[in-house]
Amino acid sequence: MNIVCLDLEGVLVPEIWIAFSEESGIPELRRTTRDEPDYDKLMKWRISILREHGLGLQQIKETISKIDPLPGAKEFLDELRSVTQVIIISDTFEQFASPLMKKLGWPTLFCNTLEVGPDGMITGYKMRCPQSKLTTVKALQSIGFETIAGGDSFNDLAMIKAGRDGFLFRTTDQIKKDYPELPAYEDYPELLEAIKEALGCR
Repeated sequence: MNIVCLDLEGVLVPEIWIAFSEESGIPELRRTTRDEPDYDKLMKWRISILREHGLGLQQIKETISKIDPLPGAKEFLDELRSVTQVIIISDTFEQFASPLMKKLGWPTLFCNTLEVGPDGMITGYKMRCPQSKLTTVKALQSIGFETIAGGDSFNDLAMIKAGRDGFLFRTTDQIKKDYPELPAYEDYPELLEAIKEALGCR
């Protein structure tokens, strides 16, 4: 049995931290997993910047409420879910994701959790499991699934390479250069066709 595992930010919705960077006027928060492979280092850096500027969860949620899926993302996801099972595996957080999942038609999402103080300030985060994307794909494989994965960032590479088929989507030139063996696509019809071909359906 097949299952498709997709990243969320940059693939189906805009990058939340980039949107918040623009909303808050803090350019440093534009840095994402496309730029920094070490997720723990990235998150600790983000939390320190938020604390420095006195910004908490509520301000980020206000930005998220204004974010819509990328053009064509919901239609792509609806079509994909009509032919196979799909799980979104993301390093985002439960506290961020709900409004976005509603706009995408409530697909299944595996993600992480923020730790928030009584004052609403983000104090830390809790990963669902170590190396969450790769660990999840391996767990799915252990119960009989063939995995097909797609993503755009450094933290997607392990799950993309671990499956039967894997694809890059709207990734950086550097990642495409470093991993030329991975097919890379720029629009949803191309990606959908590639996944359908991997599934053996048209």
